[in-house]
Amino acid sequence: MEEGKKILMGMNTAELKEAVKALGMPAFTGSQIAKWLYDKHVTTIDEMTNLSQKNRAILAEHYCIGAMSPIDCQRSKDGTIKYLFPVRCSQVCCDDIATDGTKFVETVFIPDEDRATLCVSSQVGCKMNCLFCQTGKQGFEGNLTAADILNQIYALPERGQLTNIVFMGQGEPMDNLDAVLKATRLLTDKDGYGWSPKRITVSSVGVKNKLKRFLDESDCHVAISMHSPLHDQRLSLMPAEKAMPIADTVALLKQYDFTHQRRCSFEYICFSGLNDSLSHGQEIVRLLQGLECRVNLIRFHQIPDVDLPGADERRMEQLRDYLTSHGVFTTIRASRGQDIFAACGLLSTARQKERQE
Repeated sequence: MEEGKKILMGMNTAELKEAVKALGMPAFTGSQIAKWLYDKHVTTIDEMTNLSQKNRAILAEHYCIGAMSPIDCQRSKDGTIKYLFPVRCSQVCCDDIATDGTKFVETVFIPDEDRATLCVSSQVGCKMNCLFCQTGKQGFEGNLTAADILNQIYALPERGQLTNIVFMGQGEPMDNLDAVLKATRLLTDKDGYGWSPKRITVSSVGVKNKLKRFLDESDCHVAISMHSPLHDQRLSLMPAEKAMPIADTVALLKQYDFTHQRRCSFEYICFSGLNDSLSHGQEIVRLLQGLECRVNLIRFHQIPDVDLPGADERRMEQLRDYLTSHGVFTTIRASRGQDIFAACGLLSTARQKERQE
C-alpha cells in the first residue's frame, strides 16, 4: 500500500527532472529514472541501482513506480489473450485493488505470425454510446491517466513481443486527448520507448476540434469509425454523427498528407442488408475520393439487447471487391478472440463492479 505517493510512470524526462530537482537531486537523475522506467521496466525504485541509496530512499518517500499487474486473463482458442487491468483514473497510487474502489479496463493481446498487436483502452466505459458497441452500453466511468494507458503496456507479460499498438479498446481516445497524446509521445520519444509512430494507430468516431488537434500534434496513424457513409443511417448507429458528420471528418482528413508513412484508415462494421450494399459502396467511393486511405471491413458480433443483423460473408466480399476495384483499398479484418468477448465492440467491464462487491 503506497497511498499518497505520486506515480513516476507516465512522466516524461522534463517532468522527471523537475521532480528530482524539487527533492534536491541533480537534474540528470531524471534522465536516469526515465531509462529505468521505459527501457528497463523496473517495478521498484530500489532497482534503480545507479542512483545513490540516499537518493533512492528520498525518491521512494514521495514516489512509486505505479505499475499494476493484470488481475485476470482469458485465453482464446485462436491465441488472443484478454487482460483485465486495474486503473486509478487519478494521480494517487494505491496498490489495494481489491477494496479501494479501483476501476478496471480490458486490454487485448493479438499475436499473428510475425506481428503482435496490443489493443489498449483509453477510458473506463465510453460516452459515445454507439448502438453496436458493448462498451457504450457500460456508460462513461472515467478517463484513464497517461500512466493508466502506459501500464497496459508496461505490465503486459508479452510486452517484449509487441510490434504494434492500437487505441481501439474501451473508450473514445479523442475524448481523453491529453492523456492519449502524452502516452503516445512517451511511446515514440527517444527517452521513452523510442517506437516509430507508424507502429501506433489511434481510432476515433470523429470528435469536433479534438481530431484536428490530434492530427496536428501527432504523427501516429489514425483510424476513423465510419460504419455508414450516409448521414441519417450513421446517426442512427452513432450519436457522434450529429456533432461531427462523417462528411466533415473526411473533409478535415483531406487537409493532411497520407501519401507517405502516416496512414489513414476507416473501420466499417458490416450489418447484413443494412450497410453492406453496393449502393453503400458507391457512396463510400464518392465520399473518400481524393483521400489516400484504406477501409477495413469488420464482422458484426451480436451483443445483448441490440437488434442488428450479423455480417454476411458473401456480401462483405462483394463490398470489398467493389471498393478495391474503384480505387479504395479494402480488406476484411480477421475476427479474433470472439469466444472470450475480446473481438471488436465486445469489450466491457460493466459487470466487474458486481463481481467485486
